[in-house]
Parts: sequence; C-alpha cells; structure tokens
Amino acid sequence: MKIKNNTFLTRLEKLLKIPAPSGREDAIASVIRADVEAMGFAVEQDPAGNLLVRLNGSNQKAPSVMLAAHMDEIGMTVTRIEPDGRLRVINSNGLKPWKIGERPVDVLGDLMTVKGVVSMGSDHGGKATNKQQDWGDLFVMTGLTPDELKVAGVRPGTSSVPVAEGRGPFLLGNEKDPLVAAWTFDDRAGVVTLIRLLETIKRENIKPDNKLFICFTVHEEGGCHGAKVVAHREKPDIFVAVDGCPVVDEAVLKLDGRPGIWSMDRLCQYDQRLVAWFIKLAKKAGTELQPATYTGASSDASAVYNAGAVPRVAFVGHVRQNSHGFEVGRLSCFDNVLKVLVAAVREGLPG
Repeated sequence: MKIKNNTFLTRLEKLLKIPAPSGREDAIASVIRADVEAMGFAVEQDPAGNLLVRLNGSNQKAPSVMLAAHMDEIGMTVTRIEPDGRLRVINSNGLKPWKIGERPVDVLGDLMTVKGVVSMGSDHGGKATNKQQDWGDLFVMTGLTPDELKVAGVRPGTSSVPVAEGRGPFLLGNEKDPLVAAWTFDDRAGVVTLIRLLETIKRENIKPDNKLFICFTVHEEGGCHGAKVVAHREKPDIFVAVDGCPVVDEAVLKLDGRPGIWSMDRLCQYDQRLVAWFIKLAKKAGTELQPATYTGASSDASAVYNAGAVPRVAFVGHVRQNSHGFEVGRLSCFDNVLKVLVAAVREGLPG
C-alpha cells in the first residue's frame, strides 16, 4: 500500500534513514537545519547540539513557550571487542534485547560505518534454547578482526543502530484509514510534526501570540540533557514536549486517530490547567485528546520541570502501540497532533 503526496510519511522516511543515537545527532541535525532554513527561518545550534528557532510573539504579556522534540534514538553501545572480532554490546537507553532481535545493524565507528548482525546464538541445543536473552548473551558479528575494527574507529563506546533498510515506514490495514509502522517513531515523528508546524506558520503567515521557541533537542533518551541545557538558558514559561504516547496498562489509549496528552509520569504531574486547556482546544480544532498517566516513563518536559528549569509543562503527541521497537500508530493521528499545535499557536497558550 502506498499513499502519494503525504508530507508526514515523506519526511518521516527521510529521517528514519539517518542514524541518530544519543550523542551522535550531528547527521540528523544537519538535515533538519537545512530543511528549516530552506523555509526562511533562522536556526541556531547551541554547544550541546540543540537546534532552536525563535519566533516573536505579538502579546508581550503572554507566556513564552518552548515546543520541543528530540532528535536522538535508542541503540546499543560497544563494551568490548573480543579477540575474534565479535563486539559485545549493551543497550544505550531503553532498548531491550528481544526488541531488537537478530538483525543487521550499523556500527558507527569514528572513521567509518561498519555493517554487522546482532547474534543471539543457536536454538538447536545452544545457549539460546528456551532461555530469555540478556545483553550478556548477545554479540554483534562484523566479519572484521580487532585490528580492522580499530582502523574503522570502532572502540568501546561506539554506538550501533539498526540499518536504514527495513526501518519503514510501512502502511497496514485499510488504505482509507491505515496504520503506519516504523522502527521507533521516537521521536522522529515529533521532529516531523514541528517541521510541519513551521511550514504551516510560514505558509499561512500565522502571527503567534506567544513568544515561541521551536526546539529540536539532543540526548533525550540518555537523560534529557539537551532539553535541560536549552530550558535553563532560555527560561521559557511553558515547555511542551511533542513525542509519543505508548499504549500501556495504566494508560487506556486507542489507536483511533486521536492524539494523547500526558497528565502524569514518573517524574511529575503535568500542569493540569494546561492539560484541560489543550483538551478543550483539541475539540475546537476538530479532534480529541486522550489523557494518559505513566509510572514507568518520563519526557523532556518532565525532566526540565523536575530540574527546576521551567515553571509549567505539558506533553502532546501521537498514540502508538509498542515502545522502543517496531511502533505502530494510526496515520491520521499524526495530522491531528499537528492540528492541535497549529490551533495552540493561533490561539496562544494561556498564562
């Protein structure tokens, strides 16, 4: 199934092909920056690697607002190189062995990228038989010797992510209202949404009420470092994370095209006035938000709030099945997230 001229899918596919583990966001940042500058916006990059677009607000009394999506992705990190050239790895951030499975990966050496295959052993009488795999049971085969890996700049600390081929996006179900799947929307889908928001602001000549910071952050998966840096420096009154809402037991969410809004996570209660305001706004924009709570998740927004960098936070994003693996969402949901954000910029977030 193919859908022609879908801006979200086109931009998502482009970004999915670019490796961007935490700490290695330079390649994806350069593509995002070029796309945004091509629209006529000035883009700043701070020493941490965050990208920032500033938009003046028409109401000096309105709160300043930072809308943020992170550029980095989960992956693996090399811990040691065995004498036979096998790479021992561990997860960098939230990846689980059974999520990545046995698949081709790019090992991002300092000097060149090396192809490898995640290996878990034989289930014909080997260690993998009837055993739950852990990182100690897993290795990456590259076919190279330790000396050859050294030439490529592969070392302890080198990042590795699934190869671009097979990441998606793939469409599932009825073409009139399909599902879309990809190796983690997290958070390229949010990045695409903010790029599309800037496109809409430019195309429709929207004059924001609030002073806006549109921010593409680094290292969310490894502790939200980029968001903390930029929030401490710019001191917005409101920080809104644009990311995904995974379906979990405590969050009663449906893949029906309605976006989600976080009300609580493991780090904080989100600003309930903003939660109520966004829910009301979404109905005016022609959609509906599904509120959710999480006990095992956090975000750029809750991290900066927990660090005391901003007084008020919110979270709006797509609803997705699966998390930190092959994620699935309703294609219409991504357009509905954009509708909510455009409406927020038009109306202006309240003080």
